[in-house]
Amino acid sequence: MPTEDPFLTRRARLKAPKAAAIAGIVFSVLLIISLVLILSLVAPDLSDATPGVIPNQALMVLALNLVPFAGIAFLWFMGAVRDRLGDREDQFFATVFFGSGLLFLAMLFVSSAVAGGLILPYDVASTDPITSDYSMLGRTIAREILSNYGIRMAGVFMISACTLFIRTQVIPRWMTWIGYAFAALMLLRIGYIGRLGWVFLLFPVWVLLVSGYVLVDNYRGKESVDSLN
Repeated sequence: MPTEDPFLTRRARLKAPKAAAIAGIVFSVLLIISLVLILSLVAPDLSDATPGVIPNQALMVLALNLVPFAGIAFLWFMGAVRDRLGDREDQFFATVFFGSGLLFLAMLFVSSAVAGGLILPYDVASTDPITSDYSMLGRTIAREILSNYGIRMAGVFMISACTLFIRTQVIPRWMTWIGYAFAALMLLRIGYIGRLGWVFLLFPVWVLLVSGYVLVDNYRGKESVDSLN
């Protein structure tokens, strides 16, 4: 009876973590750049915003155009993580992990689309400024979707992911506890500014931390396997 080659098995197991790590890094970098640009350009409080004015339109368009690519990388990240967990995946937490991730991504896209809708009239008819009512409604909807719902779905995603990571021991426990702490801040919106604020950056920062560790650990494991070959 032929035996399974342990080297090939180990090599196959390295593919999913590497893919998850790369996708997570791409997602984190793109979303951090996008959020930093948006939070820097938009007034922290809607009452301070100038009606009908979109500041630094070119940078805002750049920030919004990065969101779809970040979303694609996030989908790849979720798929690669689930593939890595394999048979060890807990069905309950895996369902919450998958569902909250998709909901977060959907709300991120919808919020970005609404924000982009505020810029489109300038391209269609640049001579007519956007009305204050339309501007305020669009900004309110975009902020409410992302700050009240999207940020909490991101927190639920982090909690379910940390629970899966603890059970499978994919990452160190101290990273999972950081994830739980970040998720609590996002769920409760502690330290928020203008209903969104920089607290939202905790999500991509944590994904970047986890992805960086997984990528480094992947190469360490690869080097150890190559040395034994």
